[in-house]
Amino acid sequence: MPAGANHLPYTAASTEANFRAAAAILAKRPGCSEPDLSAALLKRHYGLTGSLATLSSEVERTVEVTVSDGSRLILKTSTTPEAVDSFRFQAGVMAGLQGAAGFVAPEVLRTSNGALMFEQEGICGYLQTRLEGVPLHHATPTPDLLFRAGSALARLDLALDLVSVPAAHRPILWHVGCWSRLMELEQYLPSNIVADSVRVAMGEYVEFVEPQLSNVAWQVTHNDPSPFNMMVTDQGMGFIDFGDGCWSPRIQDLAIAASHVVKDPTFPLGGAEHLIAGYASVIPLSALEARLLVALMRARQGALILVNYWRSYLFPADAQYIKKNVARAEHGLAILTPLGVAAGEAAVLAAMSSLRS
Repeated sequence: MPAGANHLPYTAASTEANFRAAAAILAKRPGCSEPDLSAALLKRHYGLTGSLATLSSEVERTVEVTVSDGSRLILKTSTTPEAVDSFRFQAGVMAGLQGAAGFVAPEVLRTSNGALMFEQEGICGYLQTRLEGVPLHHATPTPDLLFRAGSALARLDLALDLVSVPAAHRPILWHVGCWSRLMELEQYLPSNIVADSVRVAMGEYVEFVEPQLSNVAWQVTHNDPSPFNMMVTDQGMGFIDFGDGCWSPRIQDLAIAASHVVKDPTFPLGGAEHLIAGYASVIPLSALEARLLVALMRARQGALILVNYWRSYLFPADAQYIKKNVARAEHGLAILTPLGVAAGEAAVLAAMSSLRS
């Protein structure tokens, strides 16, 4: 039986209905225009007060709470119906990761009633600790740091594989099951070489990658380990924002993280070799995963470019935040585009063979 076949459903994630539902979620205006009830919700459900500051967020409202002892928490709330499943997933993952070793994750705080999240008159939310550290995109990406980031990501995946969490199959546009339909958003791309590279990457995904995905390992994944969601902390590499997490190919987490660190054209994989080596030092890649990885990296870069140009068109006032990763993806895709399947596989295998302790 193919890996993951007993857990559902790649096929369900690949349906037209799932794609339309996932796209509709990201086509909604962020909820920050609604009245801010954060202070009242914090008091009612957690018995806490503190100073509040709203943070940037694409979908839900995200508020930083500074309590009397100076510690900082994060309160996420939403009035959208689909947020209930998303918050159940996020809170469940963070609760399930507590005590795991090799990485750091926020801790979800229970409500006064002992629940992982709250629902009140059309509003749902949860409260978590805030990781203190430097986001990876602000850190100097030395080979050693990237190796440590990759190994920590693999340990996160090992821990996630043991987590039983609700709503892992909710509609998410970033799920690989939606990618074969993303080219309908190409009208929002600028007419340049980037658009051509995106077409090639997504075509390669449909023809080469997608037919083989049922034969790799599937599990609950973070699904967005970008440099904005990876933190360099005193306790080790940390991971935040599990909002796009879902049941997907395990190799997808590596593909996403590696796609974001493709920067140096003097390396075949743009410097992502170090992160890939770190991951493979903990979870060795199968032969098929090594063959698919570069194409998955390109497809993720293409998906990111497509979705964010589309959303920037829908929400021009928020375009700068929405497109925060686009320039990185465009540059990385330009570096990876010349690699054929055989050359990409060889580069991945070379990275794995360079493993160091």
